[in-house]
Amino acid sequence: MEKRKLFEKINKKLKELYPEAKIALNFSNPWELLVAVILSAQTTDKKVNEITEKLFKKYRTIDDYAKAELREFEKDIKGVNYYKNKAKFILENAKIIKEKFNGKVPDTMEELLQLKGVARKTANIVLSVAYDKYEGIAVDTHVKRLTKILGLTKETKPEKIEKDLMKIIPKGREWKDFPLRLIQYGRDFCPAKKHDHKNCPLTKIISKKSF
Repeated sequence: MEKRKLFEKINKKLKELYPEAKIALNFSNPWELLVAVILSAQTTDKKVNEITEKLFKKYRTIDDYAKAELREFEKDIKGVNYYKNKAKFILENAKIIKEKFNGKVPDTMEELLQLKGVARKTANIVLSVAYDKYEGIAVDTHVKRLTKILGLTKETKPEKIEKDLMKIIPKGREWKDFPLRLIQYGRDFCPAKKHDHKNCPLTKIISKKSF
């Protein structure tokens, strides 16, 4: 099946399952979204939300983060994996954003990639979710795994998977919504652990050879 048509069938089903495409992370502004996405690497969104519930009450502004003491901040986020690195990234980013971007989280890919601990996945999420700007498609572990299973790509590296998806998904809102729906689908129906794909709702529209 031609990949564009395959995407359309998959996306139609995903829209039925998830009429609203929502990010699972809690935030109230672009900076909090950036913090939450950095924290979410190798950590569940549920755990991140538990931590940010307290974190966002303690640190209200970018200034609060820029003035924060590293050791104390490490303790504040200790429940996430690689918390020491993430603490350093977040506090350094607060200072960079204050000094270089007038206290505003950048809204271009080029500028976001200048921040610490920010690669294309994080930048794409911030751009699309916070600013409704579409420069690429966020490829996390769910998207990486499922797009291969579903036959949308044969690539294994996130940047190459992203390029494949950008060719078959029309530019615009779907660049944000499709990965969000696919991530939720992975959590609800098709997790990474071994299971019977016959029970996955998308099984009927893809080749069994994919499994």
